[in-house]
Amino acid sequence: MTAQAPYGARASSPAGAGIRGRGRPRSILALGLAALALVSIAIIAAAGGWWTPWTSRCIQGVDVSWHQGAIDWRTLAADDVAFAYIKATEGADHVDPRFAFNWAQAGATPIYRGAYHFFTLCQPGARQASNFIAVVPRVDGALPPAVDLEHMGPCREGPTMTNVIAEARIFMDRVEAHYGVRPIIYTTREFHDSHLRELSGERFWIRSIAAPPGFRQNDWVIWQHHNRGHRRGVVGPVDLNAFRGDAAVLAAFASSVRSPS
Repeated sequence: MTAQAPYGARASSPAGAGIRGRGRPRSILALGLAALALVSIAIIAAAGGWWTPWTSRCIQGVDVSWHQGAIDWRTLAADDVAFAYIKATEGADHVDPRFAFNWAQAGATPIYRGAYHFFTLCQPGARQASNFIAVVPRVDGALPPAVDLEHMGPCREGPTMTNVIAEARIFMDRVEAHYGVRPIIYTTREFHDSHLRELSGERFWIRSIAAPPGFRQNDWVIWQHHNRGHRRGVVGPVDLNAFRGDAAVLAAFASSVRSPS
């Protein structure tokens, strides 16, 4: 039994009790700082596209143009990139200066490659289709062609087209006749709501940053979920995309282009 302390005297504390008492707040502070550091790292990783948990169950891809400069395609293929859309043409006469290089280099890797055309509201769909067809070869295993419908205008020369759906369909019909597969449509919410609400029966590639597409929920096959991502093999930011389906569905998606007879 411990002897009672004399009246008026302070009872002694067990050895180390004060040290333990002071250590508890420090431990809580350390845990809080560690948690804050982890949250900060996660935010930075998500903002830079290194970590995209919202697409963790999807097959990953990119889309590129001359803006990305020289790409190391073998390194890119090793960084969990299964497919890539490569800009080929724009309007009725522009050709992306890096398309030929990107197309050839991507073809030497396991990446499924596809070509896209940036559609303007300033030239007829037929002329734009001719530009694309003249540049992009027909090859086995390519992804379906894509038409990028996001240009809101105005046109610097000449009038802006009044019937976007009609001209886009002319483009897609001619491209489909040449490659044997219907193109898919890349678009934004702004362009879609302004021009494409009445369009039906098409497959879509939807831009919706960091959140699942809020429109065309039943029609999209590719989701552009990040516009400033990072992947090894690409210097600087690159668009990141998620494919709706597993590896077998992607392989079937990429096997529908008709090669030259």
